[in-house]
This record gives sequence, C-alpha cells and structure tokens, in this order.
Amino acid sequence: MQMTGVHALFDIVVQLMFIWLAFTAIQGFHFERFFRQPPRTLPLAIVMIATAVGYLCASFFLGILNSISNLTYLIR
Repeated sequence: MQMTGVHALFDIVVQLMFIWLAFTAIQGFHFERFFRQPPRTLPLAIVMIATAVGYLCASFFLGILNSISNLTYLIR
C-alpha cells in the first residue's frame, strides 16, 4: 500500500513538472504577433495548450518508465 502512494506522488510531481516545462516553453512564442487585436482569452488558451502538451509528454515519459521497469519480467 505504501508503494502505491509513493507511485501516485511521483506521477503527480512528474505531471506538474512537465506542465510547467511546457508552459515555460510556450511562453517563448509570442502569439500576440499573429493577431491585430489579441483575444482576451489568449492567456487562457496558452495555459490550456501547455496543460495538454505537458500531460501528453508526461504520459509518454511515465509510460516509458513503466515499460522499462516491466522489462525485468522478461528476464525472469
């Protein structure tokens, strides 16, 4: 039961880290240049895009880690 809690905490930290990383990367793009009048909801769209990209990257990373940890069953 203890290991499940540690695994869940690790998953949450990795998800948040990748969302923050995606948000920081997206901040480098200046989307305001593409609009004559930027929409008021542009910051919300940036946050939503960062959340989606961060979630996808974190899911990929956690999936790879899970697959690597399951490789030990191949040897047994």
